[in-house]
Amino acid sequence: MSPVAGSPLSDRLVIGVDIGTSGARAVAMRPDFSIAGQAAVRLAAFGQDPRSPAAWWQAVRAALAELIAGIDRTTVRAIAVDGTSGTLLPVDGAGRPLAEPLMYNDKVADDDILAVIAREASAGSAAHGATSGLAKALHFQHLPGVAAVLHQADWIAGQFSGRFDISDENNALKTGYDVEARRWPEWIAATGMRMDLLPDVVEPGDVTGTLTAAMADLFGLARDVIVIAGTTDGCASFLATGAAGVGDGVTALGSSLTIKILSARPISAPRYGIYSHRLGNAWLAGGASNSGGKVLAQHFPLARIIELSAMIDPATETGLDYYPLATSGERFPIADPALPPRLVPRPADDADYLKAMFEGMAAIEALGYRRLGELGAPALTSVRSVGGGAANPAWSAIRQRKLGVEFVPALSDEAAAGTARLALKGADKAGLLCLKEAGPL
Repeated sequence: MSPVAGSPLSDRLVIGVDIGTSGARAVAMRPDFSIAGQAAVRLAAFGQDPRSPAAWWQAVRAALAELIAGIDRTTVRAIAVDGTSGTLLPVDGAGRPLAEPLMYNDKVADDDILAVIAREASAGSAAHGATSGLAKALHFQHLPGVAAVLHQADWIAGQFSGRFDISDENNALKTGYDVEARRWPEWIAATGMRMDLLPDVVEPGDVTGTLTAAMADLFGLARDVIVIAGTTDGCASFLATGAAGVGDGVTALGSSLTIKILSARPISAPRYGIYSHRLGNAWLAGGASNSGGKVLAQHFPLARIIELSAMIDPATETGLDYYPLATSGERFPIADPALPPRLVPRPADDADYLKAMFEGMAAIEALGYRRLGELGAPALTSVRSVGGGAANPAWSAIRQRKLGVEFVPALSDEAAAGTARLALKGADKAGLLCLKEAGPL
């Protein structure tokens, strides 16, 4: 099957795929960045372990099948994948998994591996720590028959292209890749890592191949559909919002509070867990606080939060100086593993108590952006908000008052939409469609 003869470039579509811990999502996007279709499938629908690569692929297949059924499949020109950052698996020469993957938050318990990384890795590398991709690669490299150690997105993309030897700069960052020099640094070999097991690395948005005949036939797509290098779920979520200029910030208000800002230069501050992903000629830096929605959930159910929020006047201050945490310990914008929660005195009125927590979290957010500025990031110019907390008008008004910048609606909060933007970049570079503007990429 081939595209409709003579079809205008503006009618062509690309697909972004997001595979996460709960399931798979797929978005079809037009060259004007509008969404032509989307689908989502939960891993639980298959009753399978979220650590199972077979379950990942089953969910991706189901989401794609649902998506493609609702669009003109003959207009699809490219596909890209994002996955959870730091999830790795060992494969044989045919791309078959050899062991259960180590997920993004799994820790490597081998003290020798952690010690050699701590000794050899450059101070600013994202490969430090028990959850790093490099620690997992060192753990897997001695398996019999191992031919490569891949990131989750690499492996899913390999199902489409048949290539199990390639990754992107964003996923490779936590495995020790030097995104400034754009190479695997020499110190990695000094850790004992077999360099031949590490994938080749390209820019997110680069063309890495085309669909295999089997994949084209499976989904009813043209055999010349190109496969594009993807990214991590976090980078994809940032891109999905439409943030594109230096100084644009994105705050994720989920169970935790995460901020990211687009910078003209890389920012590295291991003390705060801060490192920078490369997005074309710009850099994405950010940090994550232990404050956020999980603290609110300790005190009020969601229905009560909604009810109390309607009683809040966001234009006034309670005068309470809260630092809302679920337990002691903070990582950013204050690096203190013993920092205690500050949630007293408690007002008699529940609405005032919730308001004071909102104020405290907004102050943490503002301090976070200031801290990034102290470390070399640009001044914040605008904020886009995602996550459940972004839908709370009272909290949003308090945040905007404390941040003092424009709040811009996010175009999408689907990571798959950000990955579709990468697919658009790749298709544009290949001359398969024409973009008027590609943002930071």
